[in-house]
Amino acid sequence: MFSFRYEKLFGRLSDYNLCVTDAMKEDLWVNCNIKAVTLYDRPASYFKETPLELQHQLYLKLAKDYEPFKPHTESVSWNAERSAFTERDEKSGDVIKSRGRPALLISSTSWTEDEDFSVLLKALEDYEQYVNEGVKLPALVCVITGKGPLKEYYNGLIKKLHFKHIQICTPWLEAEDYPVLLGSADLGVCLHKSSSGLDLPMKVVDMFGCCLPVCAIYFECLHELVKHNENGLIFRDSHELAEQLKMLFLGFPTLEGKLQEFRKNLRASKQLSWDESWDHTVLPLLSQTE
Repeated sequence: MFSFRYEKLFGRLSDYNLCVTDAMKEDLWVNCNIKAVTLYDRPASYFKETPLELQHQLYLKLAKDYEPFKPHTESVSWNAERSAFTERDEKSGDVIKSRGRPALLISSTSWTEDEDFSVLLKALEDYEQYVNEGVKLPALVCVITGKGPLKEYYNGLIKKLHFKHIQICTPWLEAEDYPVLLGSADLGVCLHKSSSGLDLPMKVVDMFGCCLPVCAIYFECLHELVKHNENGLIFRDSHELAEQLKMLFLGFPTLEGKLQEFRKNLRASKQLSWDESWDHTVLPLLSQTE
């Protein structure tokens, strides 16, 4: 309570205030009589699409410790350089995407109560059922990165699942590998709900920096970042997420369809960098005080 009163008082006395969403801007004005300017979070410069050669190197590195990244043994010659997703052409030496490769879905979390990963696990159960019913969907590798207090709890739930078409991996990645993996994935999933309803998930900001389409769980101001049916999809429960996964991965890895449309839209949107956003939004304010 003291900190709230402190911020409320000095927020009114300051020349300018910055906030991260228009929803927060409105809340500050209505509830605290504080004027603020919205400065959206931006991804760091190293969040970008990953070249195929670098993808291949990361997959081979992860394959040493994580089964889902290893190639199917029945289709691999002893001298081949392959992962579950990529291989090096023995004649040209170029890296190519493997035929029949699984789709790569990624989510990141701090494994706290703020994110209910049972929603994703239930959606994956539905996805498995779709495949069993004959829907033409790819095998799926689901990578959930991060560490936190509930990781062991959810790992226990994952071990009880017996999928034939889905592999789930919960690695702790080195800092430099995380943006490379984001830039290599086919789809991101966000289960973060803002406790205040006034801020946006940085993990989605980073995914968009990598031009990675996202399925994100609904909360009040999420539309300021995720434009439904434009750069991703918003869902409210596990059933809706499962339907979205089915729609997005139907016919994978075709270059047509919603998944590629979202990626093209993200490429075309050309998000401002942190420096550009600061120069565009904040510098004009500072110049007024000089």
